[in-house]
Amino acid sequence: MIHITSQACFLWHTTINKICNRPMFNPLTIRFWGVRGSIPCPGSHTVRYGGNTPCVEIQANGQRIILDGGTGLRVLGEHLMGQQPVTAHLFFTHTHWDHIQGFPFFQPAFVPGNQFHIYAVPGKNGQGIERRLNDQMLHPNFPVPLQIMGGDLRFYDLEVGERVHLGDGVVVSNEALNHPGGGVGYRVSWQGIHVAYITDTEHLPDRLHPGAFALADHADVMIYDATYTDEEYYHPQQSKVGWGHSTWQEAVKLAQAAQVKQLILFHHDPSHDDDCLDRIGELARAQFPQTLLAREGLIISVYPNVIHFPATPQAS
Repeated sequence: MIHITSQACFLWHTTINKICNRPMFNPLTIRFWGVRGSIPCPGSHTVRYGGNTPCVEIQANGQRIILDGGTGLRVLGEHLMGQQPVTAHLFFTHTHWDHIQGFPFFQPAFVPGNQFHIYAVPGKNGQGIERRLNDQMLHPNFPVPLQIMGGDLRFYDLEVGERVHLGDGVVVSNEALNHPGGGVGYRVSWQGIHVAYITDTEHLPDRLHPGAFALADHADVMIYDATYTDEEYYHPQQSKVGWGHSTWQEAVKLAQAAQVKQLILFHHDPSHDDDCLDRIGELARAQFPQTLLAREGLIISVYPNVIHFPATPQAS
């Protein structure tokens, strides 16, 4: 059984761990630095959920994992500048611009002494992640090349389905998803805790996508691409079929079928303002009560059999 607790209950759930004779660990933590899809959308209408493009940080047993490098990566970088030297593992789902555009502005990568292991499955054109990150920093796109970064950058091309053992019992696996040009989702596992990161994927019309289901199966937390509503996706004049994204209704279907404990709707459409996202959250929770919408600053702490949400976002 999973207990969702407030900050005031922290002592309570650590006591439960002792009673159950489980070893005591620091929690696996998930922090959202960018939650939008397609393009950044700052403004008064996105203040509560945020306008930065995808970047999610997971920490488990001393390992720092960064999922995608949208503009949220710049904000994370500012936070990390006060924690140097930094070692982290960056996993990219694919290299569409909203998932890599924060990398040239990731300050810790410019600092000698910091080390970053950077992973992705090569695109369908065969280009690996080093080439893609390098190319976006060439003229006329950017004033300085990737080579000016002073950090120790190590690049790894992954195979679909490959498992990466980071040490300390932390494992990151991937599965192919349904997205134009290709892309993968990730599953982060540690001490029996599983976090599924399933973004930039389009659901299938007649069945659950096998890769998405494999990532989500019995996950403690599933972060899912809910760019559209069904009404937007199937709109007769402005259909989004074939655009490579999914809906909150499909997120609920997958969460129910995979017996997910906590659903996080993610990759919000830039046209969805705060009030729109509030309404989507209400509708989704009516069908799957354990649903939250990702927002910048949201932190989730996962213990064995316990998910803990801080009462308010922690200060940077």
